[in-house]
Amino acid sequence: MSADSFDLGSYPMAILAGGLATRLRPITEKIPKALISVAGQPFLAHQLRLLHHAGIRKVVLCVGYRGEMIEKEFGDGSRFGLKLTYSFDGPELLGTGGALKKALPLLGRRFFVLYGDSYLPIDYAAPARAFLASGKLGLMTVLRNEGRWDTSNVRFEDGAIKSYDKEQRIPEMRYIDYGLGVLDPIALSRWPAGKAFNLADVYQQLIAQGELAGYEVHQRFYEIGSPEGLAELDAMLRAQQLSATT
Repeated sequence: MSADSFDLGSYPMAILAGGLATRLRPITEKIPKALISVAGQPFLAHQLRLLHHAGIRKVVLCVGYRGEMIEKEFGDGSRFGLKLTYSFDGPELLGTGGALKKALPLLGRRFFVLYGDSYLPIDYAAPARAFLASGKLGLMTVLRNEGRWDTSNVRFEDGAIKSYDKEQRIPEMRYIDYGLGVLDPIALSRWPAGKAFNLADVYQQLIAQGELAGYEVHQRFYEIGSPEGLAELDAMLRAQQLSATT
């Protein structure tokens, strides 16, 4: 399949929605982050509507903390025009990487992965094409950030990701992990099933192997991982709703 001819609907979207969201307590003491009200609706409703508009048709929700509440609220996803399935962590939370590993049987031979608190209004076909063209096992979307929206954590030079670290930053890190990736399941092959690990570990291994492509986006991201981000997205979506009715 060439980079110029593919069906975006054939790319499942894995949404990592299993975390405890401790930064949003007390809101998340009784509900998962996906069900937080944003502009009058659960955040996940906005996320799914955006993905459908972009051309995504299959979503796999990787859930852990209070995941049964998400399944009860959203069911099979048909009211959003999506096929929605669930992969539960089980008794112990598996982290972003472990949850993704467990969901692989539902995801096929290539798939998107999206953080569960990210709202990304971009052209999703563009990174999918870039992933195919790269021939690599993974792709990370990046945004030139310069510390503006959050702490920069990616060194991206000459169209390539040189380093990525959320803990140990260096001055050359002017970009940030945008929150959307594309992966071949082989990228997760060395990681043991049923064990907790993070997607960041996978990305770092792929960089070391020369197997992580980078794709630069230019549209800012929105997120609900912090009270400030939640308030900002709520205001943006309410403004959109108001504009649509006037």
